[in-house]
Amino acid sequence: MKSEKLVFRLLAAAIAPEFLADFRRRQEVMLCYRRGANGWEVRPDPFTDDWTEEERAAVVKALQETAKSGGFVQAAFFEGRPVGFAAVCKQPLGKKREYLDLSELHVSQEWRRQGVGRRLFRAAAAWAKEHGAEKLYISAHSAVETQVFYRSLGCTDAVWEDKRHVEKEPFDCQLEYRL
Repeated sequence: MKSEKLVFRLLAAAIAPEFLADFRRRQEVMLCYRRGANGWEVRPDPFTDDWTEEERAAVVKALQETAKSGGFVQAAFFEGRPVGFAAVCKQPLGKKREYLDLSELHVSQEWRRQGVGRRLFRAAAAWAKEHGAEKLYISAHSAVETQVFYRSLGCTDAVWEDKRHVEKEPFDCQLEYRL
C-alpha cells in the first residue's frame, strides 16, 4: 500500500522555490456553499480550481515565511515528492487571541481521501494546542467536498471572523476547531 511509504516531516524556512513544482492542487468543483438569506446554502457553481505559477510561488513564499517566523509547517512526502502540507501561523488571532491560523492545508489531487489531510490536520492542531491556542482558525474553500472534510474533523462555523481572510477570499467558509 503506497500510503505506508509516506514520510511526514517538519520543514524549516529553507523551503526550495521548486518545492511545489509537481504538486497537483487541481480540484473539480461542482457544488459550493454560499451565504443566502437563511445562512449557508449549497448551490451549483461548477469550476476548476488550480494554482497559477504565480499562486504556486506565493504559497511557497508563505510557507517559507511561516517556518521562518517559528510557525508550523509539515509536509507528507511520497518517494521524495510532497503530496500534502499544512501550516499554522504563530501569531494569535481573535478578540482574546485565542486562535492560531491554519493558513494552509492542501493534499495533492491523487492523494485525497487516503488520510493524508486528516493526519496533517491533527498534527497542526496538536502543535497549535502546544503553543497555547484554544482554537484553530480556518478560512476554508467553499466546495462541498472541502466542507465535508473539515466538518468530519469537528470544525464548526467560526464564532469570530478574521476580516483579512473574509476580504481576501469572500467565498470561503470561516471555520474554527476547538483544541
